[in-house]
Amino acid sequence: MYNITLVEPTEDYSDDIWAFRQEVFEYDAENEDQFAGCLSLDTCTTAEEWIAICRLRKKEETCEQTGTEVPSHMFLAVRQTDMRIVGIIDLRHHINHPILGTWGGHSGYTVRPSERGKGYAKEMLRLNLQKAKNLGIKQFLATCNVDNIASEKTILANGGIFEKIIDVDGSQMKRYWIEIN
Repeated sequence: MYNITLVEPTEDYSDDIWAFRQEVFEYDAENEDQFAGCLSLDTCTTAEEWIAICRLRKKEETCEQTGTEVPSHMFLAVRQTDMRIVGIIDLRHHINHPILGTWGGHSGYTVRPSERGKGYAKEMLRLNLQKAKNLGIKQFLATCNVDNIASEKTILANGGIFEKIIDVDGSQMKRYWIEIN
């Protein structure tokens, strides 16, 4: 239906990664969470630098070199009909961390502004849950700002069970759990 796959970033996608980055900067200039799930794409100076960081973050022994204590995999959501990146999503290997266990969750994602409203986020999360299962994750924490109705619908469509609303630095966040079988 959506015909997207999740692939790890490689240099083959450098130009489109950079175009994705520019589009998010232009469209979401006022959104402080504009690069959710995109690691440090906003601060990198080249796509190749970002790809190198993504590779380091995959392993426990190298992720700290990138400023994080929790390993994660980064995935590009690539539409198969034209090989265009429609989104970026990460998968944190665990949430045994004060921020991730409270409100960061197992994943964050950004859908390319020109591709929003087409159901890609729902499919990206569904595919990411399959990858989480392969890592042995059985309970997946997904969170969203209370005002982010699109993200909430994405979580609910993937089996999210509402737990509670929490306050994070003056913002209200909803916590959901997804059972992975």
